Amino acid sequence: MPISVMLRSEGRCDFLGVNDIQSSLQSLELKTNAAAHEDVQMVADEEEEAKRHINLVFIGHVDAGKSTAGGQILFLSGQVDDRTIQKYEKEAKDKSRESWYMAYIMDTNEEERLKGKTVEVGRAHFETENTRFTILDAPGHKSYVPNMISGASQADIGVLVISARKGEFETGYERGGQTREHVLLAKTLGVAKLVVVINKMDEPTVQWSKERYDEIEGKMIPFLRSSGYNVKKDVQFLPISGLCGANMKTRMDKSICSWWNGPCLFEILDKIEVPLRDPKGPVRLPIIDKYKDMGTVVMGKLENGTIREGDSLLVMPNKTHVKVTGINLDEKKVRRAGPNENVRVKVSGIEEEDIMAGFVLSSVANPIGAFTEFNAQLQILELLDNAIFTAGYKAVLHIHSVVEECEIVDLIEEIDMKKAKVTDPKKKKTKRKPLFVKNGAVVVCRVQVTNLICIEKFSDFPQLGRFTLRTEGKYTCYGRFFPFLCYYNRKTIAVGKVVDVPPVGRRMKWRCLEIGFGSSEIDFSSQAP
Repeated sequence: MPISVMLRSEGRCDFLGVNDIQSSLQSLELKTNAAAHEDVQMVADEEEEAKRHINLVFIGHVDAGKSTAGGQILFLSGQVDDRTIQKYEKEAKDKSRESWYMAYIMDTNEEERLKGKTVEVGRAHFETENTRFTILDAPGHKSYVPNMISGASQADIGVLVISARKGEFETGYERGGQTREHVLLAKTLGVAKLVVVINKMDEPTVQWSKERYDEIEGKMIPFLRSSGYNVKKDVQFLPISGLCGANMKTRMDKSICSWWNGPCLFEILDKIEVPLRDPKGPVRLPIIDKYKDMGTVVMGKLENGTIREGDSLLVMPNKTHVKVTGINLDEKKVRRAGPNENVRVKVSGIEEEDIMAGFVLSSVANPIGAFTEFNAQLQILELLDNAIFTAGYKAVLHIHSVVEECEIVDLIEEIDMKKAKVTDPKKKKTKRKPLFVKNGAVVVCRVQVTNLICIEKFSDFPQLGRFTLRTEGKYTCYGRFFPFLCYYNRKTIAVGKVVDVPPVGRRMKWRCLEIGFGSSEIDFSSQAP
């Protein structure tokens, strides 16, 4: 006899048969199981998060072998299978570029493969026993330095790739080579640790020569010191072959290189220490890209704080309130993300077209400031054609994911760094107001930008307080911010700190901040002086 159940709802009577009840129960069971599976997966993801995460930027002169070394790392760590390698080998052979096949793992763009030059910052992921890494493969050609700056600004560790091939090291190291510029920019942008890999040691012109290795190391150490690196604490050298993978995942085979007794690349990367970030601090997520995917998704590196599903945040500088509806680390969905993670955050309350690279996702209670004018202490590195640096000087400012034209509107004072080191206050007369300065000078000046940009006090957020100035395709100075001046509205040439503010405009609020830049004369550590 068929069984039915009568349900009363809003004055109506509905009868459900056995089949209907069973169907409803099955549907409920499926939904429960799916939810349970998702919970288990998220727990697993969060357990995996226990591994620290590090952004690793590959820098160096064009053709040093950065993409090949990055591709070899992915192959050795199991991210790429043999079948894919065979496919790339055939493709490279068809282009008469047999030695480029490993680079194809990182260089996915057809233009990059044809020319053998990385253009965009390549991204890939791999893991060691203790660490999850994101590789940022920066372009080495001088035409793409802005892209290199974008990659280095997100990095925790730099891998400086140097070619040992005869003539190639010299080309990159000599005046105008990208080895020098990349090192200066990396230090300026907060890459505190460097792993210097002497690549192409298997080349016929080198053949794992210890003399060649020592020659390159001997030239690089003084330069790295002059760039602000503590060579004993923050720099490690090692020989490798990116093409054949020697001394990368496992230690060097003595039959290949008898004189090297040090660690391999994977060992160094797994043990290297990076500065800790504050998971309980205010959220700071500089946005590097955005797209639509059933809503608005923003991408970037979470520099500080923790983001959770359901959080209410603020997009600066347009001061738009948004709600977090989803978080992804790589391709995995998680419920929260902490500092140093590369995240994709889905938000509601804002359209994709209302977000630009350089905007910052921040806490509502403690939002990041936005400014159009600030005072900075800059150290001039190299002006083009022996030009002078004075009011009216124009350049392009790079800070985290922001690229903005700027103008020097006033020189406030020049600082004598030799006298600045004097401890006796009576003798410390170091400042005077100049009309202009030249290469090597340290000057406090007022910088003005057209649009509002987000920046932080260097002592609070060093990674959001550094910037570079570039002009005519070449850097002239570099620097970092300490306390700075900012509004709540919307090539490298110097280093500095904010010391004053311009007149306050209507509906504009200033926040004080200083700016500082590092060099051989100024401390470039992650701590404010």
